[in-house]
Amino acid sequence: MKTPVYKRIVLKISGEALQGDLGYGVDPKVAISIASQVREIHDLGIDIAIVIGAGNIFRGIQASKAGMDRSTADYIGMLATIINSMVLQDALEKLGVHTRVQSAIEVKELAEPYIRRRAMRHLEKKRVVIFAAGTGNPYFTTDTAAALRAIEIGADAIMKATKVDGVYTKDPVKHKDARKFTKLKYLDVLKKGLQVMDATAVTLCMDNQLPILVFNLTKPGNIRRVMMGEPIGTVIS
Repeated sequence: MKTPVYKRIVLKISGEALQGDLGYGVDPKVAISIASQVREIHDLGIDIAIVIGAGNIFRGIQASKAGMDRSTADYIGMLATIINSMVLQDALEKLGVHTRVQSAIEVKELAEPYIRRRAMRHLEKKRVVIFAAGTGNPYFTTDTAAALRAIEIGADAIMKATKVDGVYTKDPVKHKDARKFTKLKYLDVLKKGLQVMDATAVTLCMDNQLPILVFNLTKPGNIRRVMMGEPIGTVIS
């Protein structure tokens, strides 16, 4: 039987992934679908940590452009990621996957505080760990939080789950002539200004030799395919 290519990963999911076709908020059916894919790779013995955004509820950058104080807007966005983390935790535990939410902002009634050693212990016990509230600091995205946490826990790679099947020269939804990359170097992403992850996150990954795999989350079974080394999506290394 073929064995997984990765032993420990951080799965980065956008908040929009949870809204499905609703346009806003959370579609419980989508949450269960994502949780089912996570359980599939969890059953392979892979250590899984998850970082989820909050674009389905609140976007700090957009709010700040509309006149809100940037720090305040970012903190609100961090709180929204806690909501999404709890949704995903509920979906996973309904499928029998033991899960812990660790928050960079203390909300002790809802989640554990982020403590690296405790997170590592949860992973060793084969619990899925969901890192909420980003880095706990304004001006940093959840992409940067995913890169930071992945490095801290010694992950083999970041799995960037999106609605498209990789990185393109331009938006494939708007441009039919968009060309897909199967492999990219970190510097290419930075120089070309490709909207994969923000520059801070890409630089962190580059400095620590942490691969980024970008793939389509909406196709069932794709997380498992990536884990097994199938050539889908785009690899940035």
